[in-house]
Amino acid sequence: MNAAISRPEQSSIQSRQIITILAFASVYIVWGSTYFAIRIAVQTVPPFLAAGLRFLLAGVILFAYVLIRRTPLPSALEWRNLAISALLLFVPAYGGLFWAEKTVPSGIASALVATIPVWMALMEVFVLRQTRLSWQLVASLLCGFGGVLLLTLKGISGGSHSVVPYLVMMVSQISWSVGTLMTKNMALPASKVVGSAAQMGLGGLMLLLLSAGAGEMRPVPAISMEAWWAILYLTVFGSVIAFTAYVWLLGHFPATTVGSYAYVNPVVALALGYWFGKESIDWRVFAGTFLVLAGVVLILRGNRGVH
Repeated sequence: MNAAISRPEQSSIQSRQIITILAFASVYIVWGSTYFAIRIAVQTVPPFLAAGLRFLLAGVILFAYVLIRRTPLPSALEWRNLAISALLLFVPAYGGLFWAEKTVPSGIASALVATIPVWMALMEVFVLRQTRLSWQLVASLLCGFGGVLLLTLKGISGGSHSVVPYLVMMVSQISWSVGTLMTKNMALPASKVVGSAAQMGLGGLMLLLLSAGAGEMRPVPAISMEAWWAILYLTVFGSVIAFTAYVWLLGHFPATTVGSYAYVNPVVALALGYWFGKESIDWRVFAGTFLVLAGVVLILRGNRGVH
């Protein structure tokens, strides 16, 4: 049977395997590394300005691709919905993440972001009443919030004596979860690239307006070369390339398989923060991250039939 496969077919299979490996590497490693890049950027760039530049530039790049491909643009109703979703998904969520990472270690930030499925499950049970409370869900919630508590205690004892950045991180993830759940019932463009390009662009503009209102641009900040490289990396690799890989993977693999990046990203972020950012890791970080990921695993396994 193998002999019957022609060389063009073998070449096509090999090409797909390479693309698959590169795509998973993008969502696993690149997305995991963005937390460390954010940490570098906000050292000299005001957080809302850094987030706004990242997503506005990424939105412009993706929208240029959409125009070149002559993909249908959003309708007036879709533009309105995209603006609402961008407000929820980018301003509190990423604005809060960039602001919090001025003091929260990047590895801990990545583990806190991994609690998004936990927050979504909580809202589906108690707010939307779409899911029944099961023992598996209770276990996942206990694991997730137990992990958050340990990570917060570690961060406070590690030099950040204020709990505010960690509360901001939680509000950020709640905002992202609300925005994600709301978009399920919204009329949005059929093309995920079009929708994401518009959301990134609109979210970037909103963050820049927030930056201006917060006085981040007065005086004009002195941005280091390292920060510029970090923003460029976040824009091109974190938003454009990794997102394109994510969309491609969703078209070829089950959502639960693609969603496995949620398990890997915190590990990558913790490793980069430890090796290059000199972020301390102790038993609370390991235990907290393990509990968060255990909660995510339980939730995603419970939702496997939905996907």
